[in-house]
Amino acid sequence: MILATAICVGIAPLGAVGTLFSPLVFDDRGNLLNPLAWVGFFLMITFWIVCLVGPLVAWIFWRRKREPLAWSAMSAPLIWGLMMAIVLQFIPG
Repeated sequence: MILATAICVGIAPLGAVGTLFSPLVFDDRGNLLNPLAWVGFFLMITFWIVCLVGPLVAWIFWRRKREPLAWSAMSAPLIWGLMMAIVLQFIPG
């Protein structure tokens, strides 16, 4: 659990840098009206938040002796990043 927390917190600055570059999904003509581009934009902006909130919620569940929920919350940044990578593959540009 400690290692997973360290990884999530370590990835959060990379997510913050990704947030700075998130408006670039709208560079291609027509992406402003593309709903998939907006989903990718939302996923990129909120990734660093999920990297910080996920471990916090996981530790709260861990202290309350709910280990399965703790590991589910700890996996949220991984799932969020995977969704972001999948969505961004389908945005033209």
